[in-house]
Amino acid sequence: MSRTKCLIVDDEPLAIEVLKSHIQKLDSLEIVGTCADAIEAFDFLKSHEVDLVFLDINMPEMKGTDLVKTLKNPPAIVFTTAYREYAIESYDLNVLDYLLKPISFERFLQAVEKYNQQNVLIEEVTLHKNNGDSECIYLREKNVIHKIPVIEILYVESFGDYMKLHTTDREINSRCTMAALEKALPEKAFVRVHRSFLIAINKVTSFSPVMVAIGDKEFPIGTRYREKTFDKLDFNSFLNK
Repeated sequence: MSRTKCLIVDDEPLAIEVLKSHIQKLDSLEIVGTCADAIEAFDFLKSHEVDLVFLDINMPEMKGTDLVKTLKNPPAIVFTTAYREYAIESYDLNVLDYLLKPISFERFLQAVEKYNQQNVLIEEVTLHKNNGDSECIYLREKNVIHKIPVIEILYVESFGDYMKLHTTDREINSRCTMAALEKALPEKAFVRVHRSFLIAINKVTSFSPVMVAIGDKEFPIGTRYREKTFDKLDFNSFLNK
C-alpha cells in the first residue's frame, strides 16, 4: 500500500516537531518535507509530489490562506493555527480540516481519517470510454451503480460529503465529494465555478461577470474560481468590451 506523502509548513520549529511526531506514529503516512514559510512551500510543491499538507495560517511574508489561493491544483490541505478567527476563511477555501494548536494526537487522527475517507470516495466515481469515442461515468448511489453518459451531465451541486448530479433527464444523489467527481470528469468539458457547483461548459446558455446559467438555473461565480471560469468559457473577449 502506498504511503500518503505529507508536507509540514510552519514558522514555529516546535509546531513542526509536534506534527512530525504525530505523523511518524502512523505507517500510512510519510513526511516528504518541512517548510518554514509559505513561499518555501510554494517552491517545494512545484517540484515534489505531495498528497497532504499541514499548513500554518499566520506566517510572515505570506499567510497560509494566501498560499492556498495561489495553487491551481492544491493537494489536500489541513490548516493548523492557534487562531479561531480564521475558521470562516478556511471554510471558504474548501480545505480538508482546521486544527487548533496545540494539536492533540486524537484530533490529528480525525483529520487523517477525513483524508482517508475522501480517497475512498474517489473510488465511488470512475470514468470510462466506450469504443474510444464516447465517455461515461459510473457513480454509486447507495447500493446502485449508475452509468451516466458524460454528454448528458448538466451540472453538479455539492452538499458537503454528498452531491447531486443533474443530467438532462435525472438527478442522482451520491456520497461523493465534489473533488472526487471533478477529478474523474474530463477537465476540458467541465469547470468549477463555485465551491458548490461544477458545470458542463457546452451547456452554458448565458453569463454575466458574476454568474453563469444553464437554462433557468443560475450559478454564482466564486471569487477564487473567476479567472479559471472566464478562461475556460472564453468570457473575457465579451466582458472586457
